[in-house]
Amino acid sequence: MFPELETKRLILRKIVENDAGEILECFSDEDVLRYYGQKSLESIDQVKGIIKNFSKGYEEKQLIKWGIQLKENEKLIGTIGFQEWSAEHKKANISYALFPEHWNKGYATEAVHEAISYGFHELQYNRIGAIVFTQNSGSIALLSKVGFKKEGTLREYLYQNNIPFDTYVYSLLCGEAKI
Repeated sequence: MFPELETKRLILRKIVENDAGEILECFSDEDVLRYYGQKSLESIDQVKGIIKNFSKGYEEKQLIKWGIQLKENEKLIGTIGFQEWSAEHKKANISYALFPEHWNKGYATEAVHEAISYGFHELQYNRIGAIVFTQNSGSIALLSKVGFKKEGTLREYLYQNNIPFDTYVYSLLCGEAKI
Protein backbone atom coordinates (compact mmCIF):
# COMPACT_ATOMS: atom_id res chain seq x y z
CA MET A 1 0.00 0.00 0.00
CA PHE A 2 1.35 3.41 -1.00
CA PRO A 3 2.20 5.55 2.06
CA GLU A 4 0.37 8.82 2.56
CA LEU A 5 2.21 11.36 4.71
CA GLU A 6 0.78 14.35 6.53
CA THR A 7 2.35 17.51 7.91
CA LYS A 8 0.83 20.54 9.59
CA ARG A 9 -0.27 22.03 6.24
CA LEU A 10 0.36 19.35 3.60
CA ILE A 11 -0.58 15.89 2.42
CA LEU A 12 1.98 13.87 0.49
CA ARG A 13 0.00 11.32 -1.48
CA LYS A 14 0.16 8.93 -4.41
CA ILE A 15 0.09 10.61 -7.80
CA VAL A 16 -2.83 9.26 -9.83
CA GLU A 17 -3.94 9.58 -13.44
CA ASN A 18 -6.37 12.39 -12.53
CA ASP A 19 -3.32 14.47 -11.54
CA ALA A 20 -1.92 14.38 -15.09
CA GLY A 21 -3.08 17.91 -15.98
CA GLU A 22 -1.45 19.44 -12.91
CA ILE A 23 1.77 17.45 -13.43
CA LEU A 24 1.88 18.62 -17.06
CA GLU A 25 1.33 22.22 -15.95
CA CYS A 26 4.08 22.01 -13.34
CA PHE A 27 6.66 20.27 -15.50
CA SER A 28 6.13 22.46 -18.53
CA ASP A 29 6.71 25.66 -16.52
CA GLU A 30 10.05 27.26 -17.43
CA ASP A 31 10.56 28.57 -13.89
CA VAL A 32 10.07 25.10 -12.38
CA LEU A 33 12.36 23.44 -14.91
CA ARG A 34 15.13 26.05 -14.85
CA TYR A 35 17.21 23.96 -12.44
CA TYR A 36 15.56 20.57 -12.77
CA GLY A 37 17.61 18.91 -15.53
CA GLN A 38 14.54 17.73 -17.39
CA LYS A 39 12.89 18.59 -20.68
CA SER A 40 9.45 20.13 -20.60
CA LEU A 41 6.60 17.64 -20.59
CA GLU A 42 4.46 17.97 -23.68
CA SER A 43 1.25 15.94 -23.46
CA ILE A 44 -1.26 14.37 -21.11
CA ASP A 45 -0.48 10.95 -22.60
CA GLN A 46 3.23 11.42 -21.84
CA VAL A 47 2.37 12.34 -18.23
CA LYS A 48 0.01 9.36 -17.84
CA GLY A 49 2.90 7.11 -18.90
CA ILE A 50 5.17 8.76 -16.32
CA ILE A 51 2.54 8.26 -13.62
CA LYS A 52 2.37 4.54 -14.50
CA ASN A 53 6.17 4.43 -14.23
CA PHE A 54 5.93 6.00 -10.76
CA SER A 55 3.61 3.17 -9.66
CA LYS A 56 5.80 0.49 -11.25
CA GLY A 57 8.95 2.03 -9.73
CA TYR A 58 7.37 2.00 -6.28
CA GLU A 59 6.26 -1.63 -6.63
CA GLU A 60 9.81 -2.57 -7.67
CA LYS A 61 11.35 -0.51 -4.83
CA GLN A 62 13.28 1.74 -7.22
CA LEU A 63 11.56 5.05 -6.51
CA ILE A 64 8.73 6.73 -4.68
CA LYS A 65 7.06 9.94 -5.86
CA TRP A 66 4.41 11.79 -3.91
CA GLY A 67 2.13 14.57 -5.03
CA ILE A 68 2.16 17.51 -2.62
CA GLN A 69 -1.18 19.10 -1.85
CA LEU A 70 -2.42 21.61 0.67
CA LYS A 71 -4.77 20.08 3.23
CA GLU A 72 -7.59 22.43 2.28
CA ASN A 73 -7.34 21.77 -1.48
CA GLU A 74 -6.96 18.55 -3.50
CA LYS A 75 -5.01 20.27 -6.29
CA LEU A 76 -1.32 19.40 -6.39
CA ILE A 77 1.16 22.17 -5.66
CA GLY A 78 4.18 20.05 -6.55
CA THR A 79 5.94 16.71 -6.22
CA ILE A 80 8.58 15.15 -4.01
CA GLY A 81 10.21 11.76 -3.94
CA PHE A 82 13.16 9.46 -3.88
CA GLN A 83 14.86 7.92 -6.88
CA GLU A 84 18.00 5.85 -7.33
CA TRP A 85 16.71 3.91 -4.35
CA SER A 86 19.01 1.09 -3.24
CA ALA A 87 17.80 -1.13 -0.41
CA GLU A 88 21.14 -2.94 -0.45
CA HIS A 89 23.11 0.26 0.09
CA LYS A 90 20.40 1.92 2.23
CA LYS A 91 20.32 5.10 0.15
CA ALA A 92 18.34 7.20 -2.31
CA ASN A 93 18.37 10.67 -3.83
CA ILE A 94 15.60 13.17 -3.13
CA SER A 95 14.04 15.53 -5.66
CA TYR A 96 11.19 18.00 -5.37
CA ALA A 97 9.43 20.70 -7.38
CA LEU A 98 6.71 23.19 -6.52
CA PHE A 99 4.66 25.57 -8.63
CA PRO A 100 6.26 29.04 -8.41
CA GLU A 101 3.21 30.54 -6.69
CA HIS A 102 3.96 28.23 -3.75
CA TRP A 103 7.67 29.09 -3.44
CA ASN A 104 8.98 30.86 -0.33
CA LYS A 105 6.09 29.77 1.90
CA GLY A 106 7.90 26.94 3.67
CA TYR A 107 6.00 24.18 1.85
CA ALA A 108 9.11 22.64 0.29
CA THR A 109 10.93 22.61 3.64
CA GLU A 110 7.91 20.99 5.29
CA ALA A 111 7.61 18.35 2.54
CA VAL A 112 11.37 17.59 2.50
CA HIS A 113 11.44 17.24 6.28
CA GLU A 114 8.53 14.77 6.21
CA ALA A 115 9.96 12.79 3.28
CA ILE A 116 13.42 12.42 4.83
CA SER A 117 11.85 11.36 8.13
CA TYR A 118 9.95 8.65 6.23
CA GLY A 119 13.09 7.68 4.32
CA PHE A 120 15.16 7.20 7.47
CA HIS A 121 12.51 5.68 9.74
CA GLU A 122 10.35 3.60 7.39
CA LEU A 123 12.55 2.84 4.39
CA GLN A 124 15.63 2.40 6.59
CA TYR A 125 17.87 4.62 4.47
CA ASN A 126 21.21 5.53 5.98
CA ARG A 127 21.95 8.21 3.36
CA ILE A 128 19.76 10.58 1.38
CA GLY A 129 21.48 12.51 -1.36
CA ALA A 130 20.55 15.47 -3.54
CA ILE A 131 21.95 16.78 -6.81
CA VAL A 132 21.47 20.54 -7.14
CA PHE A 133 22.38 23.02 -9.88
CA THR A 134 25.04 25.37 -8.48
CA GLN A 135 22.82 28.35 -9.40
CA ASN A 136 19.78 27.04 -7.49
CA SER A 137 20.16 29.18 -4.38
CA GLY A 138 16.66 28.35 -3.11
CA SER A 139 17.27 24.61 -3.08
CA ILE A 140 20.76 25.04 -1.65
CA ALA A 141 19.31 27.07 1.23
CA LEU A 142 16.53 24.54 1.83
CA LEU A 143 18.89 21.55 1.92
CA SER A 144 21.25 23.36 4.28
CA LYS A 145 18.34 24.34 6.54
CA VAL A 146 17.24 20.71 6.98
CA GLY A 147 20.80 19.50 7.65
CA PHE A 148 22.22 18.35 4.32
CA LYS A 149 25.99 18.79 3.85
CA LYS A 150 27.64 19.76 0.59
CA GLU A 151 30.07 17.06 -0.51
CA GLY A 152 31.40 18.44 -3.76
CA THR A 153 30.83 19.56 -7.32
CA LEU A 154 29.97 17.46 -10.35
CA ARG A 155 31.27 19.38 -13.35
CA GLU A 156 28.91 19.69 -16.34
CA TYR A 157 26.80 16.95 -14.78
CA LEU A 158 23.32 17.91 -16.04
CA TYR A 159 22.09 19.49 -19.24
CA GLN A 160 19.24 21.96 -19.40
CA ASN A 161 18.22 23.19 -22.85
CA ASN A 162 21.36 21.58 -24.31
CA ILE A 163 23.64 23.57 -22.00
CA PRO A 164 25.83 21.70 -19.50
CA PHE A 165 25.61 22.79 -15.87
CA ASP A 166 27.71 22.05 -12.82
CA THR A 167 25.85 20.61 -9.85
CA TYR A 168 26.56 20.22 -6.18
CA VAL A 169 26.22 16.90 -4.38
CA TYR A 170 24.56 17.10 -0.98
CA SER A 171 23.90 14.34 1.53
CA LEU A 172 22.25 13.76 4.86
CA LEU A 173 23.08 10.71 6.95
CA CYS A 174 20.56 9.14 9.29
CA GLY A 175 22.72 9.85 12.35
CA GLU A 176 22.95 13.54 11.41
CA ALA A 177 19.23 14.10 10.80
CA LYS A 178 17.31 16.26 13.25
CA ILE A 179 13.98 14.54 12.83
